[in-house]
Amino acid sequence: MDMKKRVSQELRNRNPAEVVELVVDNCQSADGEVEGLTDEYTELEILSMVNIGLSSLSKLPSLPKLRKLEVSDNIISGGLDTLAEKCPNLTYLNLSGNKIKEMSSIEVLQNLKNLKSLDLYSCEVSSLDDYRESIFELLPHLTYLDGYDEEDNEVPDSEGDNDDEAGPHGDNDDDDDDDDEEDEDDEEGSEGEEEEEVGLSYLMKDGIQDEEDDGDYVEEDDEEEDEEDGDVDVRGEKRKREAEDEADDDDDE
Repeated sequence: MDMKKRVSQELRNRNPAEVVELVVDNCQSADGEVEGLTDEYTELEILSMVNIGLSSLSKLPSLPKLRKLEVSDNIISGGLDTLAEKCPNLTYLNLSGNKIKEMSSIEVLQNLKNLKSLDLYSCEVSSLDDYRESIFELLPHLTYLDGYDEEDNEVPDSEGDNDDEAGPHGDNDDDDDDDDEEDEDDEEGSEGEEEEEVGLSYLMKDGIQDEEDDGDYVEEDDEEEDEEDGDVDVRGEKRKREAEDEADDDDDE
């Protein structure tokens, strides 16, 4: 698909002025120039044109709010001076995998005063001696080069998250709702566990009480048996005494 058709498709019946993020990766630029984009994209903040055969950015329209530009895996070799004029608020620029060979091609980025992160890996310029030191010296306002700062500290995740906040996919209401539902599920799960623990404790208590009651019954049975044995002994003694009395009477006669 050519770039013009792809841009039109990505509009999705929206007005260009409503578009905040536009991704047209892997389409095809007919003449190596930017096509289909106009000055009407006044609110555009994120633009991705990866692997579309770009050789120049000279026809990039004025995009005053653009802060993130992805143009990796193209055949751009220079002409970056137009970026300061067309995208003065650019903070992130990915030029990795292009045909940039000389430091002089990068020098023009000094005019991008808000540029904080630049990617040039897989460009020939990245193989030059003292490449990193030279870039940081050339662009003193730059914080990250190829994902690392001057002290070789990797760019924190929060930096990448901030880049993705804008655009039609930047609404977080659904995510917040999901988080609320998860919290409710966690609370219900905790309540269920507490109820289950109480139920188990109650059953265990009943079991112990039943055992104690059984012991009481056994003790009562033993007492009743002892009482019966005592009654039998008393009756036996009484009969014995009566027999002895009868024998004494016979002797008297």
